[in-house]
Amino acid sequence: MSISEFVRIDLKENVLSITLDHPKANAFNDEMIANLQAALKQAARDVQVRCIMLTGTGKFFSTGRDLNDVRLGADESFREHLLRTFNPLILQIRNLEKPVIAVINGTVAGAALGLALACDLRIASEEARFVVGFLGIGLSLDSGVSRLLPALIGLGRASEYAFTNAPISAQQALAWGLVNRLAPPEELSAQATALATELARGPMHAIGLAKRDFNKAMLANLEQVLDYEAHIQEIAGREVEFKVGIEAFLEKRPPRFDQLQIARDVG
Repeated sequence: MSISEFVRIDLKENVLSITLDHPKANAFNDEMIANLQAALKQAARDVQVRCIMLTGTGKFFSTGRDLNDVRLGADESFREHLLRTFNPLILQIRNLEKPVIAVINGTVAGAALGLALACDLRIASEEARFVVGFLGIGLSLDSGVSRLLPALIGLGRASEYAFTNAPISAQQALAWGLVNRLAPPEELSAQATALATELARGPMHAIGLAKRDFNKAMLANLEQVLDYEAHIQEIAGREVEFKVGIEAFLEKRPPRFDQLQIARDVG
């Protein structure tokens, strides 16, 4: 069933499937974010829900925020938007004392990468790709990516793939510990469901307590990092690099940040 035209939920054998459904790239608009927040809140309260799977439709898990909705000089700042949207989503996933599995069916990028990294486990299609994305449009990192990505693959690798915006293949992701398992595309749903069903049979209270332990041991500063990311993103969003980057993205051409540097040097 749907809780909005962008989010579908289905409860079966104590496993709640949440599917992002905003063709073609499952990019997040405000309604989609609000309804995902509502779905996670409902999952936390519902005793019938013992495991959550988060996935997308088509060839994309999600490409993050819908950049067609990002207006230069908009009334709401980057910081305000993050404090209202993705930051609470990341904390909801981490504070939800039930296992959450990201079922990564295709490309995941930007803020959606942060959501996937915040999940407890990740199972991905062999055709999945992981793209940091932000710097490609002249922005910095947000949605917990600055904390979660280095924690999983190391600071050097995280820096390289953030700075270059190159995709990480599914095979690299598995080798580096970014995902727990890979599956052929046609078997992904079945294998993810089998894993989720197994977890749903487990000791839910103990799993919740273990998740608290992991949060304290590994992510104790996550809330502060999210707040600082929002501060830094506000700075990045005011720079000309973002203007050049978003215009290039909307016009479907590569940005020329190097020309900005030349112009600054000459000036």
